[in-house]
Amino acid sequence: MDLNKDTAKRTAELLLQIKAIKLSPKAPFTWASGWKSPIYCDNRITLSYVPVRNFLKEQIAKLVIEKHGKPDIIAGVATGAIAIGILVAQELGVPFIYVRPEPKKHGRKNQIEGHLESGQNVVVIEDLISTGTSSLNAVKALKEANATVKGMIAIFSYGFAIADENFKNNNVSLTTLSNYKYLLEQALDSKYITSEERTILEEWRAAPSEWKQNEK
Repeated sequence: MDLNKDTAKRTAELLLQIKAIKLSPKAPFTWASGWKSPIYCDNRITLSYVPVRNFLKEQIAKLVIEKHGKPDIIAGVATGAIAIGILVAQELGVPFIYVRPEPKKHGRKNQIEGHLESGQNVVVIEDLISTGTSSLNAVKALKEANATVKGMIAIFSYGFAIADENFKNNNVSLTTLSNYKYLLEQALDSKYITSEERTILEEWRAAPSEWKQNEK
């Protein structure tokens, strides 16, 4: 997955500036999975900053066209990518749908919300890629509805090997605006972190499920 270095670093800088990404190597966060992590990412915060969300909307829309051509429809993965997905669909002038993690328990019991026709070309928008499991679950639902999934575009990826493997095994093309490598590069350049903290952050990415805060 080739990234544009300038776009990747600019995206990382904006996410750091508005604290959509927080780096705390010496006081780690605890994820819902139970993992201890020196990084926390919540890209929904970008929606509150007009210049940032406009930048993301324009860059994602540009990537959609470059990588996949103009799709029939844009699909956002619920809930984090619904809003940015709508903005991208608006930028491209195409319809929008979103995909739930699982079908609703009541009513029409939809997993896909909105109008999707069999055979339509779809590009999926995601806000964050960790292992890729939930993102690929959305792709599966779209394929089961006879959509042609051209690929997925996301704002940011942690770059875990398991995610690369999952996307490869499911034959799904993934492109992101930025990733962990460029985030650390930009964070060091902008003095958000020290060289020592960068080392800690790199150690975590190498083995996140086993990583423990250095008690020294």
